[in-house]
Amino acid sequence: MTCRPGLAALMLAAAPLAAQQPQLMGHDQSMADHMRQMEQMMAPMMRAMAFTPDHLLARKDSLNLTPQQVTRLTALRDAAQSTHDAAAAEAKAHMDGVGQALMVATPDTGAVKMHFQAAHSAMGRAQWAMLSAAAQARGVLTDEQRARVDRWANMMMDHPMEH
Repeated sequence: MTCRPGLAALMLAAAPLAAQQPQLMGHDQSMADHMRQMEQMMAPMMRAMAFTPDHLLARKDSLNLTPQQVTRLTALRDAAQSTHDAAAAEAKAHMDGVGQALMVATPDTGAVKMHFQAAHSAMGRAQWAMLSAAAQARGVLTDEQRARVDRWANMMMDHPMEH
């Protein structure tokens, strides 16, 4: 019977938790788990995105970019941006189509699927344009410049809320 004081303390500590709204219990944990999973999946791509031409051009002075590097990065940025914008516009149009297809009383799942898949494909093309430009931009930099950007990316990934 020496467990009773511990049991009583546990019950007192648990009372505020039990008073929480049951429909919300677990929601925060589920959201946190989902965000953690998305972060893990996106981390490699986010690290690479530190090398997008626009990010590098914004830091041209601290990276000591040469005029030739600035010219090459500007061309990469402009080409990637136009491809990205066209694909993003297509994705938006198809997401609008998903929304419209779902607004009827009995949605046609075939139409929803077609718009969803087309939007997903367009979003992939938009992301690929930026990722491809980042990979090419990485090759424009010197070893020292790449190392500096890698350090910045590592700091951002290790301490995301501080920047």
